[in-house]
Parts: sequence; C-alpha cells; structure tokens
Amino acid sequence: MIRNFGVMQGRLLPKYQGRYQAHPVDYWQGEFQIAKKLGLSLIEFIFDFEQFEKNPLMHQSGLDEIRRLSEQTEVQVKTICADYLMEAPVHGECDLITAKSCELLCMLLKNAKQIGVTNIVIPCVDGSSFKNEQHMLQFAENICSVRDVAENVEINLALETDLPPKLFLAFLETLDSRIFTVNYDTGNSAALGYDPSEELTCYGKRISDIHLKDRLRNGNSVELGQGNTDFQKFFTALAQTEFSGPFIMQAFRDDEGVQIFKKQLEWIMPRIDNWVQQKEKILTNAH
Repeated sequence: MIRNFGVMQGRLLPKYQGRYQAHPVDYWQGEFQIAKKLGLSLIEFIFDFEQFEKNPLMHQSGLDEIRRLSEQTEVQVKTICADYLMEAPVHGECDLITAKSCELLCMLLKNAKQIGVTNIVIPCVDGSSFKNEQHMLQFAENICSVRDVAENVEINLALETDLPPKLFLAFLETLDSRIFTVNYDTGNSAALGYDPSEELTCYGKRISDIHLKDRLRNGNSVELGQGNTDFQKFFTALAQTEFSGPFIMQAFRDDEGVQIFKKQLEWIMPRIDNWVQQKEKILTNAH
C-alpha cells in the first residue's frame, strides 16, 4: 500500500450525474475496495453544495460506515475537499449564506474529528476566488468562529487559492493561526503560470496536502505529463521542504475513471519515488 497517497473521491467510479467532480451519492462505498486493490491508502472525500444533507459526513450512521469501510480496507479518509464553499463562499456577499457556510463547516469539523481527518480543503478559486482585498478581509472576519473549532479539534483549514505566492503568504500571516495551511494544486499553479520554486520558497513550510494534477496554461485539465505542470521542478523544490504528505490524485478523468487513473498512477509513481530519494539524500547530507 502506498503510504500517504490517495485519490479524490469519485475518480475511480463512473461520473455522478455526468459531473466532473462530485460526491457519488448512493454508490460512494464501492470506491474503498477499488482503492485498496490499487494500493492506495487514502480517499479525499468531497463535501458538495448539492445534496449536502445526503453526504455521510453529515450523519452519525454515515460516519460509522466510513469508519467500518476504512477498517475493512485500510483506506482512510484524512482529507475533505469542501466544494460546498465554491457555491457559498465564506467571503460571499450575503450574510445569511456566509453564516450557514460557517455553521456547516463547524459541524463538518466536529464530525470529521471522529474519523481521523487532518485537513479540510477550503477552495478559494474560480467562483469563490478572492477578487479583491475586501474579499480577503471578509474571509478573515467570517472565518473566526470556524478557526476556533478547527483549533479545538486540531484539523487544518487548508486554503487553495489562486493568489500570487507573496500575496498568499502575506494573507496567511494575517490570519494569525497555524491552523491555516496551504493546499497546493500542481495543475492550478501551472494554469496560472506560477513558478513552483517561487511558490514553495514562499510558503512551502505551510503546505499540508497536495493535489496532483496537470493543466494547460490558462486551460483545462489534461492527463499527467501532457500539460504545463513542471513536475520535475516541483518535486525538486518540494524536497527542500519538510512536507510528508498526503498526496491526492485529482488528475484528469473520463466518464468511467478507473482505467485512466491507473495509467496516470503508473506515470506519477516513479516521480514520487525519485522525490523520496531526493529527500533522503538531503537529510543524509544534513547530518
């Protein structure tokens, strides 16, 4: 089993209602056995806006079922991607909507603690991107109640943003809590034209989890190795940090998912192995 290496929920199953990324309501359980067969140790759960009340993360029976499947397969849920916040961001214009988002996020944190989650990813990209300084100020103000709960249950709030590296670091520092970490997405950074060396120099020590993806510059996701992500440069820079996982494959998918996932898993694993060797060499030289 590949330690600290997993898949974004739904990538090993047929698309749910034709959606590219979504919690597969009513058939999510089957992914645990598939992940086990592929040697994966993690599934990053998705907390969607649509049908959120049906998500097992919202109910004790669902949490119990996740725990049972994890024990049965040794595939754990350590991270959650709160895609709900793409539709109803914490820094939105409507106070009622933002209040509900914060309330649900607090509930999600408390429930996630039961199954051993370490990071909840808060996407601030695309429709929920920080468009201006006011958005960042609103986020910092509104997230206070959530921060207190996160600190209490010791679960990171991992921010995924499209901010330039120096601005992102400055924003993290204004939040004034180590509970706010970075979710680094290799494909999104490449699509924005960011330099992974500069990014990791700025905030590499704050990265708590990584989404592995490839994208074209200013374009969509493509199969790993076919886009503008400089994986060699990224892994070389990452080796200089103390990052120890998890990696989550959020790579390109088709309608079915599993076969194209296997192809990309074969492509990425030699690069992961090389990164491990680089880290070990750096540690040996340091001593």
